[in-house]
Amino acid sequence: MAITKDRKGSALLTVMWLSAALAAIGFSLAGTVRGETERTSTELDGLRSYYLACGGIERATLELLWSVTTPAARLIPRGSTAVNYQFDTGAVHVEFLPEAGKLDVNRVPAVELDRLLVALGLDPLRAEELTMNIVEWRQPASGNGGLAVPIDPLASSFQIPHTSFQGIEEMLAVKGVTPEIFFGSYVPVPVYAAMGGPRLEARPGLVDCLSVFGSATSVDVNTAQPAVLAAIGLPPDAINLIVQRRRFQPFTPGEIGSVLAATGIRTDRLRVEGNSILTLRATARLRLPDGHLSDLRRTTAAMVKFMPSGYDSPIHILRWYDTAFADDAFPDPALPPPNWNN
Repeated sequence: MAITKDRKGSALLTVMWLSAALAAIGFSLAGTVRGETERTSTELDGLRSYYLACGGIERATLELLWSVTTPAARLIPRGSTAVNYQFDTGAVHVEFLPEAGKLDVNRVPAVELDRLLVALGLDPLRAEELTMNIVEWRQPASGNGGLAVPIDPLASSFQIPHTSFQGIEEMLAVKGVTPEIFFGSYVPVPVYAAMGGPRLEARPGLVDCLSVFGSATSVDVNTAQPAVLAAIGLPPDAINLIVQRRRFQPFTPGEIGSVLAATGIRTDRLRVEGNSILTLRATARLRLPDGHLSDLRRTTAAMVKFMPSGYDSPIHILRWYDTAFADDAFPDPALPPPNWNN
């Protein structure tokens, strides 16, 4: 039987639709494969960056140990706040965050705690209320040996422990301590807001200013947050002077007296480094085949305690953070490093 022209046209149209459908499926499959390939490549680069950052922490830890045990041949100058490492596979920026740059959450006086909260952006009334809650949390209760408070059947089953903070994250359980207050937040910069452009800057939180291993007396002048400097009683002019000065070069022990004391700033609560516990925060970037650094960054951190002689290991890792946050920009490798970095 002869095939009519209408049937020929229908068959051709069907073939065209099938071809278009197959082409669409092919393009979709190709896009999916390409996306999965790029995602896998990114995951691989992230894993490589992670181990590169871990290597930076290990090297910095060993060099710090050598610098302390062999002062005459220090690899890292005293007072350094960061160090840059250049490896064949990438670059690592390691920051030194001594716990001496923070206040001891269990021993900081209420008046200093109140000043700290105000410096972190809280209004005075809320800062006073939050100070009372924190002090009540860590203060032994009267009449019951400090073990527990009487249970009110109408109140929450969660009771204030009335004991010292065991970890800084425990502050999140204190009434009034929100994640924004604890971890910090971003606030608009007035200068850019007036120009109509959205520009934000990081505002530190309690985790950046308080620690269970912090200092009860003097704080590290090179790493203490401006809010910590305000908490110990320094005026705004003195804080600005310290912050601007340490951006270019860290203070040495002698300069605390020669530079700061000459300006009338109180120096009895300031020190350089101190204690034996610090956090090393490493940010790594892989080196691309063309020699440039990848835009992908991976940050890890470790809280390290250097033990005195006689222990089985001179280095104890107290805490390890597989994923950390670094709010400062990674140094441009094209620029010369500051004179306190390797």
